[in-house]
Amino acid sequence: MPRHSPFTTFVLRYFSLMKTAIHIGSIRFYAYHGVLPQERTTGNYFGVEITLYTDFSRALASDELSDTVNYAEVCQIVSDEMAIPSRLLEHVAGRIVTAIGQRFPQITGGKLIVTKEKPPIPGDVRNVSVEVEW
Repeated sequence: MPRHSPFTTFVLRYFSLMKTAIHIGSIRFYAYHGVLPQERTTGNYFGVEITLYTDFSRALASDELSDTVNYAEVCQIVSDEMAIPSRLLEHVAGRIVTAIGQRFPQITGGKLIVTKEKPPIPGDVRNVSVEVEW
């Protein structure tokens, strides 16, 4: 029987009790989302923040990418979806959640925030966001 370090023994013993998540914050894009024609022509800055609930307790001990969700792939999915113009941020968010769920079925839930910086609406509005939790 292999002998493990105290940390590895702890992880292996209690992995089923752990709640693990991957958080990717402050991804910024220039994209062409919006209801107004000028938004789809000129574009704007958008931010994406995402938390993904997934069991990566094995990666705590193994140091293997195959035991977790590759967040570089998640960022690529987000980038690909942000590149497709939409009228509504809600639609963009729905596409992102769907694409991530299809690629990583081991994700059990999460939270996604898509933010439009300086939207063309009355007042001094810094940003507007939509949030999806599942």
